[in-house]
Amino acid sequence: MNPVIKLEDIRKTYHTGEVDVHAVQGISLQILPGEFVAIMGASGSGKSTLMNLIGCLDRPTSGRFDLDGIDISTLDRNALADIRNQKIGFVFQGFNLLSRTSALENVEMPMLYSHQSRNARAQRERAQRALELVGLAQRAGHYPNQLSGGQQQRVAIARALVNQPALLLADEPTGNLDSQTSIEIMGVFQKLNDQGITIVMVTHELDIARYTKRTVVLRDGKIVTDEPVNARLRAETELRHLQEAQQAIKLTA
Repeated sequence: MNPVIKLEDIRKTYHTGEVDVHAVQGISLQILPGEFVAIMGASGSGKSTLMNLIGCLDRPTSGRFDLDGIDISTLDRNALADIRNQKIGFVFQGFNLLSRTSALENVEMPMLYSHQSRNARAQRERAQRALELVGLAQRAGHYPNQLSGGQQQRVAIARALVNQPALLLADEPTGNLDSQTSIEIMGVFQKLNDQGITIVMVTHELDIARYTKRTVVLRDGKIVTDEPVNARLRAETELRHLQEAQQAIKLTA
């Protein structure tokens, strides 16, 4: 199985005056089709820079990045924009919906920039199916101000899916949502992943990362841990039990 994302010794250095900031330092990473990966790290860890590189919004200073088998480093700016539109669906913290446009029309927008020609009916049907995937088909004619925050994010997810990308890239997708709505949105992502959609999510929230299947943690521009969520949860549970046992010993001493 060929990876959707393959990073080999990726580095990104920003030159700010006399100071060089090494935001990403030699990251190698593979993400296979159907994975659901959380990228975590404190502020300044490099996770936002890594997301921009994976999303083809920026270029690495050195190293090789293959996206769905395509060497990104060989592409010019226009080709890179085409790859972003064809291969990556973006979901951001802000919903970025057009306020005077219905949910269905918002979902149709990426297809207007695609090189694949579709008639209006086929385009509308495809957008409707994307809304069905996120459980919002019945709200297709509603405008953003008629939708809750969670519903607006569902529309944004449907918009990201409509071109059937190889990768769904989510940046803090629950950051503007309350706890209950966040759980619902993570349920949507899990359902999509169960259908085979590859998802990479950048988050600083441990509770949100627990809904994924694999967690990559960055520190100072490097990967410090990369492990399945179940393994991490087992380790956390064992640590909590150990702490509880130690506390019980202190209480009985």
